[in-house]
Amino acid sequence: MSHKTITISDEAYATLKRRKKEGESFTDVILREFAEGNADRILSVVMSHDFPDSELAENVRQASEEHRKNFRMRQ
Repeated sequence: MSHKTITISDEAYATLKRRKKEGESFTDVILREFAEGNADRILSVVMSHDFPDSELAENVRQASEEHRKNFRMRQ
């Protein structure tokens, strides 16, 4: 398995650390919390009080609504 190094803010690190369960790696936390195709879970984390950037959270919420609206129109 290859590895990548990323840089995150202290706030983001603290949030991941709080969500980390005993025996989990940070990779496990990220995959559990942000599994591909889990847009509702991502949105709930971004909208939570743990997320440090309320403006970004609102932008994600609006983008999610727009995406859902466009998806329904294509069906």
